[in-house]
Amino acid sequence: MKKLLILLVILPQITWAKSNTEKIGDFLTFAIPAVAYGSTFYMDDAEGREEFYWVYGTTMVSTVALKYTIRAKRPDNDDRDSFPSGHTSSAMSGATFIHKRYGFEYAIAAYIGAVYTGYSRIQVNRHHTRDVVAGALLGAVSAWYFTTPYENLRIEPVLDGEYKGVQVKYRF
Repeated sequence: MKKLLILLVILPQITWAKSNTEKIGDFLTFAIPAVAYGSTFYMDDAEGREEFYWVYGTTMVSTVALKYTIRAKRPDNDDRDSFPSGHTSSAMSGATFIHKRYGFEYAIAAYIGAVYTGYSRIQVNRHHTRDVVAGALLGAVSAWYFTTPYENLRIEPVLDGEYKGVQVKYRF
């Protein structure tokens, strides 16, 4: 059921796109955060999943709030929802989450995709450069704030009444 709902949201946007540049940017807008979220399942990382909810939720709520507060006109004069770029904030939040949680080497492709998403929004005349930069910053700052690095090995002190010691946890 969830897969069907996701397809119903994503497919119309991609099929309405006029150019391949726009189609790829639309796809990456959803694909990058989906990979970030999916990675929390692959890594069996419940803590990361909770952090992702905060990252993506904060990013999207902030993006929508700014769009409807600032009411900046798009370059194509279609409407007044230009600032900031929601496509870019979505993609960059996913890429930065992967970077901060699992490491830069896993986020390289996601960053390339997020940058391409921003480029596509300017190229198809839906956003100004400032909109894309603001969206990227919004997504990155949100992810950087809410995400902690994933660590397989944790060593923690334990102080419980008469017992004092060290607890070692390792995730396989």
